[in-house]
Amino acid sequence: MNIKTDEITSVIKQEIEQFTSELEISEVGQVVEVGDGIARIYGLSGCMAGELLEFETSKGTVMGQAMNLEEDTVGAIIYGDYLAVAEGNTVRTTNRLLEVPTGPELLGRVVDPLGNPMDGGPPINASSTSKLDIVAPGIAARQPVVEPMQTGIKAVDSMIPIGRGQRELIIGDRKTGKTAVAIDTIINQKQYWGTDEAVVCVYVAVGQKDSTVAAVIDTLKQNGAMEYTIV
Repeated sequence: MNIKTDEITSVIKQEIEQFTSELEISEVGQVVEVGDGIARIYGLSGCMAGELLEFETSKGTVMGQAMNLEEDTVGAIIYGDYLAVAEGNTVRTTNRLLEVPTGPELLGRVVDPLGNPMDGGPPINASSTSKLDIVAPGIAARQPVVEPMQTGIKAVDSMIPIGRGQRELIIGDRKTGKTAVAIDTIINQKQYWGTDEAVVCVYVAVGQKDSTVAAVIDTLKQNGAMEYTIV
């Protein structure tokens, strides 16, 4: 067998040129208990409260967040396919707190709580991110509510008008049309899109069936409201 020293030298030079000295340091733990979207992890003694965690599962990486720091274990909420997480899975720290992408790139998209696309579209290359666990501004620091927001519902706009920046609770029994009120309000903002009075709408589905969310998205698309809406 002939050994060509020139080829060996060339390979060694190529490996040296591609060598990088950057190191990624992370703490590694192991899942000891998991159920109902909650995992208990052993071995993350240096984990921060609220830190993002990476679960290495048979179906890929699943993200989570450290919530309960105990003496020997860490309790974490699993964001994503929690059924893929099993006892014995490796968990790594990220040294990052929970943050989500922000910016106009999210308009018209359907995303999960971490800002990952769920509509089959391309990845979201957001121009900025925002941390979730921040201190809310005090009353004195907030701008007063001076500009109305038209819902398109005459009874609301005439008797109990809503101002921009105001929180308003829609309360009622099941199947009484609470979601319909919110959807109609979103659709009504179409007339202001592209003007100085434009409103960006965010529809958050909590604990709803996939079919229900799909129906809402379809309604928004049919009325041209997804252009200024994030689901």
